[in-house]
Parts: sequence; structure tokens; C-alpha cells
Amino acid sequence: MIKTRGVLAGILLAGVHLGAQLVLQREQRELLRHAQVLKPVRKLFEFDSALVRQPGKSVVNGLSSQAGPRPEFAEVAREHGAYIQALEDCGLAVEVLPALEDYPDSIFVEDPALALGDAAILLRPGAPSRRGEPDQIESDLRRGFARVLRLESGFADGGDLLLTATGMLIGLSSRTDRAGANSLGALLRELGIESRIVTTPAGTLHFKSDCALIAADHVLCTAAMARSGTFDGYRLLVVPDGEQRAANSLRVNDTILAGEEFPRTIDLLRAAGYAVRALPVRAIGRLDAGLSCMSLRWKVARRA
Repeated sequence: MIKTRGVLAGILLAGVHLGAQLVLQREQRELLRHAQVLKPVRKLFEFDSALVRQPGKSVVNGLSSQAGPRPEFAEVAREHGAYIQALEDCGLAVEVLPALEDYPDSIFVEDPALALGDAAILLRPGAPSRRGEPDQIESDLRRGFARVLRLESGFADGGDLLLTATGMLIGLSSRTDRAGANSLGALLRELGIESRIVTTPAGTLHFKSDCALIAADHVLCTAAMARSGTFDGYRLLVVPDGEQRAANSLRVNDTILAGEEFPRTIDLLRAAGYAVRALPVRAIGRLDAGLSCMSLRWKVARRA
């Protein structure tokens, strides 16, 4: 009996040891998977290059859901110029593409394309008037990126895409459908990047209209986005009532670009320890736009 108990104890001990090994192997695989997610894009907030497009005179006829007067071209041009200067002051080399009068919204270059390290993806904007924009920017991307992929089915706007430490969040919206999200997810996997499809709060144009990643574990967002559960597990900094548009801020290297008309949000960001550059955004705001959508940003891959 004593001998039998000893054998059983040995079997149980071996089983526990094997189980522990399997758990460790699973954890190691998970860590490796997350490490591979970030490999193609380096660090989340490190940028040294940007691509922007000059606004055409037709920008005043851009898409907008807002009532009231259209912005003046001079106002848009002034805000765009201040934006370029801010990117340069943050250490980025900025390439400025010529205006496209046939595409009033083409100043918002983040929607037709996605820049990721040494790769880029041509998207398919959901608004019919913007469907030709990827073709207009394709040659510029092929000149600057080692690899350029193209979304061939469904629709996806760059304004619905948020890169995090564990992969890309793809927000479903009036501009990004599930077919586009699924197709984009497959392209991202080719680049070693995982993705997750999420829901954009009702009444919001783009997913990033309501949120911005300001640190790897910290999100600036609207109350509606906070309630959605999308960012459970993150620290949340909720913008004050009346400053919902401030959620579309943009971190560039060590600086957060934020709209100057949102002083309470700027105060919250500074109180949390962030360096903030306040920029004029009133005119572009009348076109349902914000700070993230006016540029493509990336860090040039350095080869040994």
C-alpha cells in the first residue's frame, strides 16, 4: 500500500510539472505574439516622417454633417500651415503634396491610406466622393515605402483605425463596414499585426473622433467611448462635457497636439504630465475633421 501511494504521488507530481510547463509555454507564445505585433511599427509614438496635402480651394465644399456656415479657405489654410509647423517642431520631416481640387476632402490624407513603418496600405474610403483618393496618393506611397498593399473589398477609412500595443483596433462606422474590416485584418496579418473589430459610438463619424491613444495604456476619450467598454483595462482620461471634439488629439513623439479651443482638456492633459501643443482647429472642425486625419506619420525603418 505504501509503495502504491508513492507511485501515485509520483504520477501526480509529474502531472503537475507537465501542466506547469504547458502553461509556461503558452505564456511564452503569447509574449512572442505580442512582440511580433509591434515589430513592424517600432514604438507607437516615435515618428520622423509625415505626409500631408495642401488644401485646395474646393476644401470649403468638403463633407460635413454640421449646420451653419462653411469655413473660409484662408482659415483652413492657416490652420493647416500651423499643423505642418507643429509636426516639424516635433522633429518630423514633412512632405507636402499638391492640392487636388477634384477631391475637396483630400487634405485629410489619413483616410485613404495607412502608414506602418516600412509598409503602407491603400484603403477604400466609405464616402463615394472620396473613392478616387487612394489612386491619387499611390505613387507617393510607392516612392516612400518598401511595401504597399491595397484593400480590395469592403470599405475602410483611416479615421477608424487606432494602433495600440497589442494591434490595430478597427472601428465599424458609416465609413468602415465589416467586409472592409475583415479584409483589412487579413492585410495587417501579412504585416505581422493583429487586429480587433470594435464598434464606434452611435452618432460618431469615425472611431478616432472619440478617442486618442496618449500612452501605451492611456486613452483620451469621450464619455460615450468610455462607456462602450472598448478600452476596458486602459487608464481613461475623459474629455469634459462640451469638449467632445478634443478627444481627437494626436501624440507625436513626446508632444500631444490638441485643439486650442478646448482649454479644459488641455489642462487635464498637462495635469497628467503631458507636454501639449495647442493648435487652431475651428475651421477644420466644421468639416467634421480633427488633428489625426491631416497627416500620415511613420518612423523610417533603419536597416543595419
